[in-house]
Amino acid sequence: MAMTNEHEALTAPASADILEGDAGDFFALLKPRVMSLVVFTALVGLLMAPGEIHPVIGFIAILSIAVGAGASGALNMWYDADIDILMARTAKRPVPAGRISADTTLAFGLFLSVFSVATLGLMVNLLSAGLLAFTIFFYAVVYTMWLKRSTPQNIVIGGAAGAFPPMIGWACVTNSISLESIALFAIIFLWTPAHFWALALFKSDDYGRAGIPMLPNVSGERTTKHQIVLYAVLTAISGVVPTIMGFAGIAYGVFAAVLGLAFIWYSVQVWRMADGDAKMVPAKKLFAYSLLYLFAIFSALLADALVTKFIGMGA
Repeated sequence: MAMTNEHEALTAPASADILEGDAGDFFALLKPRVMSLVVFTALVGLLMAPGEIHPVIGFIAILSIAVGAGASGALNMWYDADIDILMARTAKRPVPAGRISADTTLAFGLFLSVFSVATLGLMVNLLSAGLLAFTIFFYAVVYTMWLKRSTPQNIVIGGAAGAFPPMIGWACVTNSISLESIALFAIIFLWTPAHFWALALFKSDDYGRAGIPMLPNVSGERTTKHQIVLYAVLTAISGVVPTIMGFAGIAYGVFAAVLGLAFIWYSVQVWRMADGDAKMVPAKKLFAYSLLYLFAIFSALLADALVTKFIGMGA
């Protein structure tokens, strides 16, 4: 009941004592760190796709995807204001901190959603616009409003939202969904659980206060550790699939295999960590490495694609 009342208070119409934030606060609503990852993976998908796209259209496509990602972040912050205020790592966000009203945040998110989807549809193609619209809906409604508060598998299913950008980038060029773009989707989708459950292990008190049923809080540390190892293995396998499928080279495959083995090694260190470890050092190391892993994998895919296209141009 207390949480419900807090949610109602935070999402009530703006009053005179709530000052709308500055440009920095509105930028924070877009979740810029998440947006940067979305932009990068979408760019990789766009550049890996067979075919050509005019540089200006390509720029508009990536910008639209970035704005759509920011819209998702704003809608997430609008709805989650009641639980954000209860967690140390999110309490200073613009809405729970009272710098921007919930109404303004909702309007901002909806405007950016419509603008980004319409721009992508009019300037690029309808398939990519449809995928972007579905991604925004999936993150804001399916994940934020439903899965996040109802199931410990929230991040497994909800991880699809963060996995769509390379598929959208691919569709911007080809106007299609292919097995290759699904393989790129799978890398991020399978990476997400180990990444966020590592965070959940050392932030379990935060999630507990907010009443979010993250796996460590519901099923315990031991089950979470088993699941982290499982998804680390699946992530490592998915990382070499582009080479197996033939749309990335052998050098990439070797590099991805080494990164994947390191991912598994870090996850095993988490599995070996004593239950109730107050410092959670292995979990923190896995969380940090998982960010490096995803950036390195997609950087290698990008380098492989650029080298392949350069060789093709010179042939």
